[in-house]
Amino acid sequence: MSAHILVVEDETDLAAIVADYIDAAGFRTVVVGDGASALAHIRRSPPALVVLDLMLPVGDGLSVCRELRSFSDVPVIMITAKVEEIDRLLGLDSGADDYLCKPFSPRELVARIKAIMRRMPSPAQPPPVAHIDEARRTISVRARPLTLTPTEYALLAAMIRRPGVIFSRAQLLDLARRDEWDVTDRAIDTHVKNLRRKVAAIAPDLDFIQSVYGVGYRVGC
Repeated sequence: MSAHILVVEDETDLAAIVADYIDAAGFRTVVVGDGASALAHIRRSPPALVVLDLMLPVGDGLSVCRELRSFSDVPVIMITAKVEEIDRLLGLDSGADDYLCKPFSPRELVARIKAIMRRMPSPAQPPPVAHIDEARRTISVRARPLTLTPTEYALLAAMIRRPGVIFSRAQLLDLARRDEWDVTDRAIDTHVKNLRRKVAAIAPDLDFIQSVYGVGYRVGC
């Protein structure tokens, strides 16, 4: 999904033009016309960046930016018709990341939005719940190794490689028979029970191997 940009501007014609340019640049724009609505929207649905007009009804841009900084570090580009140096300083001291004076080019605004977005770190990805060491034929859950039989390794590794995919007992049976010639359907349930017990010893809160009634099993990582 494209990044969500909030435009806070009470001049409806200008807001529409700005939104069109931002949308054309590949972002998703939401427009509100006053400070109170802006703060409510940011709390409810945090945007990736805020374009904030200085002169607003129901809370001016400076007070909105200061309140915003009490609960969010979202980047802010302040827009204003005031060009005096003191206004620039006040805007930046309130927590704005950039400052643009009216009249301005919508293309310049989009360029500044892109520049700020490029500087923002990418969201950290959580580490995987499970890790397979193919060379050693071992599996770790939350960075702690499991002690597995060859058949348990084969079954669990197959499910981890395809998280969310449901494996029927017949599919698991085919995997198990590579290591055990006399394995049965009932033995698959026993293997899964043992795997759950070993995972629970490491992560008792983790619903890792899930049963799908009448179908089979899947890994939910």
